[in-house]
Amino acid sequence: MNLIEYPDREMLAMSVANVLAGELRKSLAVQDHASFALPGGTTPGPIFEMMSAVEMDWSRVHVMLTDERWVDEENAHSNARLVKNTLLTGFGAQAQFIPYYRDGLSAAEGAAEVAPTLKDELPLSLLLLGMGADMHTASLFPNAQGLGEAMANDAPLLCAVQPVDQDMLRVTLPLHVLTGALSTHLVIFGDDKRAAVERAQSLPPEEAPIGAVLANATVHWAA
Repeated sequence: MNLIEYPDREMLAMSVANVLAGELRKSLAVQDHASFALPGGTTPGPIFEMMSAVEMDWSRVHVMLTDERWVDEENAHSNARLVKNTLLTGFGAQAQFIPYYRDGLSAAEGAAEVAPTLKDELPLSLLLLGMGADMHTASLFPNAQGLGEAMANDAPLLCAVQPVDQDMLRVTLPLHVLTGALSTHLVIFGDDKRAAVERAQSLPPEEAPIGAVLANATVHWAA
């Protein structure tokens, strides 16, 4: 794990946006397309907005989510909605977005339908992750229903999970897809999350899923 500290969150957003845009350009220089998996939530919003203003061949960038709540894109809880309103604007509007939600299907049915379509996107060119205070990443939540299947080496490329004490079903990229990314970055804020990342390295992955992806990750932190 490589940890980079920033004096404030604005500086972190600017720097990470530049780093990610640079890595996408490098991928496009040697590949037909670059696959970019990213999280939802409010933390990466400013990073995505800055990236959308960067000029590159966005038409060859394939954007997908690390995980998604099983709701349509009009729902305020939709990660796809956030990404479309931040990254997929400006120059970024030319990128190809890969949606997960399938109207009329359950999360398990939708995941099974989408999973085979992700094969050509692997290995991920670039992976951006977030982390919860419970040390989950993507939708790999400790003790979630479906966690064991999603962390298996032969897991399908998209898995349905049900976090404990949450009514909303989710789908997530499995652990082997996350660990197989060519470049991995994690963005966290606050002393509590920094302490959680450090603690996760000594815990079993079932208790702290983020720990399973830290070995080759660059962690970007600001208070």
